[in-house]
Amino acid sequence: MNKSESKYFNTAVLMDNALISLLEKKDFQYISIKEICQKAGVNRSTFYLHYETIGDLLEEATEYILDRFVGSFDVNQKKLSEQIETAPLDELILVNNDYLVPYLNFVKEHKSIFNAFFNNPECMKAQWHFSKMKQHILNPILERFDIPQNVQNYLITYYISGTIAIVKEWLGGNCKETVEEIAAIIKDCVRPNGSFVRNRECAR
Repeated sequence: MNKSESKYFNTAVLMDNALISLLEKKDFQYISIKEICQKAGVNRSTFYLHYETIGDLLEEATEYILDRFVGSFDVNQKKLSEQIETAPLDELILVNNDYLVPYLNFVKEHKSIFNAFFNNPECMKAQWHFSKMKQHILNPILERFDIPQNVQNYLITYYISGTIAIVKEWLGGNCKETVEEIAAIIKDCVRPNGSFVRNRECAR
């Protein structure tokens, strides 16, 4: 990273943290660029050098905190890959508490920014934050079941869209239900429950 890249990164982190901090105190629609700049210690011209709208900053700030979350799984990635490659098919489950519960706890801990993110249509490219889960968990499991690639895409879209909808509803109710309750609901709604194995057997 050269000096200019480092300066950009440091400024972005300041503004990401400024927005996250402000979201703890007020709704996104009432936050101004002036407040963000004051909180971050930068001027308005610096803001517009990096972003066109506050929505752009919101998307970046959400990605920033999600990167911290996803990074916590990196140390176990090799072990997870080995488990997926060697586990019997009837033990492979798309929706697993090993990553679902930590994700829901993380969302609850940062519910102000997730609320803002999900409630702003211009930022609703919500599926991108499942990209690593898709790459390292969902696709490898579906490949073990010999699911064709085009069908995989539909199944993963269904799973991700359903999970996002449940999380958004949970946030809208101020997370009244426990993380464990929401994890159980997600599993009941979108888990195949071994149907891939049964369908393969029926097709023979």
